[in-house]
Amino acid sequence: MAETKEYDVVILGGGSGGYATALRAGQLGMSVALIEADKVGGTCLHYGCIPAKALLHAAEVADEMREGPSIGVMGTFNGMDMVALNAFKDGVIGKMFKGLQGLLKGRHVEIVNGWGTLVARDTIQVNGVNYKGKHVVLASGSYSKTIGQQITSRVITSTEALSLTQVPSSAIVLGGGVIGVEFASTWKSYGADVQIIEGLPHLVANEDIDISKNLERQFKKRGIKFATSTMFDHVEETATGVRVFTQDGKEYDADILLIAVGRGPRTKDLGYEQQGITMDRGFVLTDERLRTNVEGIYAVGDIVPGPQLAHRGFLQGVFVAEDIAGLNPRVINPDYIPRVTFCRPEIASVGITQAQAEEKFGKANVETAKFNLAGNGKSQMLGADGFVKLVRQKDGPIVGFHAIGARMGEQIGEGETMVAWEAFPEDYNGLIHAHPTQNEALGEAAMALAGKPLHSN
Repeated sequence: MAETKEYDVVILGGGSGGYATALRAGQLGMSVALIEADKVGGTCLHYGCIPAKALLHAAEVADEMREGPSIGVMGTFNGMDMVALNAFKDGVIGKMFKGLQGLLKGRHVEIVNGWGTLVARDTIQVNGVNYKGKHVVLASGSYSKTIGQQITSRVITSTEALSLTQVPSSAIVLGGGVIGVEFASTWKSYGADVQIIEGLPHLVANEDIDISKNLERQFKKRGIKFATSTMFDHVEETATGVRVFTQDGKEYDADILLIAVGRGPRTKDLGYEQQGITMDRGFVLTDERLRTNVEGIYAVGDIVPGPQLAHRGFLQGVFVAEDIAGLNPRVINPDYIPRVTFCRPEIASVGITQAQAEEKFGKANVETAKFNLAGNGKSQMLGADGFVKLVRQKDGPIVGFHAIGARMGEQIGEGETMVAWEAFPEDYNGLIHAHPTQNEALGEAAMALAGKPLHSN
């Protein structure tokens, strides 16, 4: 008979959602088992957010080296040392991984390494041992979709793209969403020739249309090619690379093809359906409190329908731990979850787009204001091109924040506060943003929305 260990909370998956649940539950005095087949930190820490942003930082430095002479800094860009870059990336991951392990140990979380399966409504089995919880949290994460293509050295997903040992001279990126435009931007900065193929009419199609159009304009200026409203047909490997065929009869050649068409929920063969959990196309369905239809079982992160963002999973994990503890946390509003795309230029948004607001409130009941970064001194120093756009319900609060430009991701905190606290532009009366900062652009946009623009017409 299998050994059984009992806990207050048993968590399947040690990514952002799972480890956040563990940390908060441990902090609240609960006994916790955290089950992870790979390494705690999950995709975000080891194969996603952190390594990708390390590569993007290198891309930013490469661009600054190229542009140095234009501002009087002498120097040249001589290419990428991928061995050194990968060492830098792995060093960042290693430090954060060590820190996370320390945090979990400090909260007395038992980390169980192995592939877990839900074998009962309250039990996950790992390596022949049953881990029984008063509450079970499913946080098994996601995987890169491959649309039926075989992954090779030349046809890759984001996982393989994060560990390239040399810069491709040319690349085709299938998918113009967040992952696609980030890698396209990175490789262009490294010196590659890049072609994006996107089936929807615009790049980053989930963003406000003004953001998409501005990104497309800036990508064209950078020499990043893209074909929108273009459907992939098939790919063939050649003696020198890949040849991609699209349904409009065109062909594209490059060294590699990156498949960046999104991520699917990792829920197959984990026992979820067998225990009666309601599923939809592989996703686990929950109520607003992230409870499944099976009593005592919660789900968080990428396996729950919605934007697959690490910080969303983290927020959900904290919520679930507090819900289990009986603290009655406030239900998460998905419109208040911020989004940042770390390409060049960066995109930052939270809330609803102008189109969504017009659909919700009626076109006549929506007001918008833009502040062009050309009017912001710090942005000019950074060579930033872009804008901050605010959307409000007429005579009501701000419901959407949308920004594009260099380092605009750093402004998302105030954008989230504007939207989540339902700020009126008039609430900014008597407040000032420090000069000279990019943060001033938010204040200028709020003033424009209040009908008193200062540095714009």
